[in-house]
Formats: sequence, structure tokens, C-alpha cells
Amino acid sequence: MSGLLLASSLLVNNSVPEAPSPPAGRLDQPLPDTPAPSLPEIPGTGVLRQGDSGHGVYELQVRLLQVPNIYDGGAIDGRYDEEVRQAVARFQKWYGIRGDETGVYGDNTRHALMLRTK
Repeated sequence: MSGLLLASSLLVNNSVPEAPSPPAGRLDQPLPDTPAPSLPEIPGTGVLRQGDSGHGVYELQVRLLQVPNIYDGGAIDGRYDEEVRQAVARFQKWYGIRGDETGVYGDNTRHALMLRTK
């Protein structure tokens, strides 16, 4: 009988401690007003036009060279000059691209060119 009492007293005294509860009032408070981080600009997106330069224009030139008779022998220098403008206008006309200004590489022209190139 004394062994039974000893075992039951061990069970009572060796109970598992409860996990601490969160501080009072903290769960009801709104999160601080912090602005969401802005996404980095993806090269080669957005509208490109004569006078622009950079990686997006470079990618445009590479793609234009892949379409026969559109930008044959054109430079790949990242500058949207008159020659690039004419190539974009030619591509728009020959492939029936509508919705972008003539000679301007907008969303519709970009989509059509990307479908035809790698």
C-alpha cells in the first residue's frame, strides 16, 4: 500500500508545467502600418520608345534581329534610335499589331514579338 501512495504522490508532484500564455492585450492590437516592399523593376518590361536606352532596349534589339527583314544588320547597343523605331513600326505593320503607338514598343507589340522569338 505504501508503494501505491508513493506512486500517486509522484504523479501529483511531477505534473507537466503549462506553456506560458501570451502577454495580455497583445493579440488585439493591429499590426504596425508598414508599407509593403516595392517589387524590383523587371528588365525588358514597360513601354519603350525612341530616346530610351538600357537592358530592355537591348533585349528588344536582339528579338527584332530574329524576325526576318525587320531589323537586318541593326545594332545591339541598347539605344532606341530611329532605326529601332522604324523596325518596330515595320513589325507592327507587317504583323497587324494594334493598340500601341506606331514605332513604340508597348504591351501589344511586346506580346506579339515575344510569341515569335526566343
